[in-house]
Amino acid sequence: MLDAFSRAVVAADTKTAPIGAAEIAELKTFIANGNKRLDAVNAISSNASCIVSDAVSGMICENTGLIQSGGNCYPNRRMAACLRDGEIILRYVTYALLAGDASVLEDRCLNGLKETYTALGVPTTSTARAVGIMKAAAVAFVNNTASKRKFDVTSGDCASLAAETAGYFDRVIAAVS
Repeated sequence: MLDAFSRAVVAADTKTAPIGAAEIAELKTFIANGNKRLDAVNAISSNASCIVSDAVSGMICENTGLIQSGGNCYPNRRMAACLRDGEIILRYVTYALLAGDASVLEDRCLNGLKETYTALGVPTTSTARAVGIMKAAAVAFVNNTASKRKFDVTSGDCASLAAETAGYFDRVIAAVS
């Protein structure tokens, strides 16, 4: 996993050049927005169980066959596995958001996920839908517009941070679709 600083060093080393002014400016922006990033990760992490359970519930409301006999969320152990996987995905999204880098998400969560789900018979359309619901909730927490709970957060525009968060969820959706 590379954070913003490691990426700058690796990029400069690849070019066999010192870190340039543009990279320094990017790092200054990363640092300046650090408290907003920490607030966003805290808001998502503090509400992880609610985000995941709401997403799975929403997915099931749209496809009640999932909890019927023979459905992929029936019996209880399959439902528990679904909730567990949702929490794992959300956890890795928060890791990526904290680092400002998707490599940990790609390497430790998404690499081979679709193949695993296909082998297990997990419906990827339902998985993608649950992740989409988690994305909406997480972005609402980043923007501090979630109806469930407001946080005291660092002031400032969080549009780019919300877009970054959405992008990580989009990576998950693309990986399972």
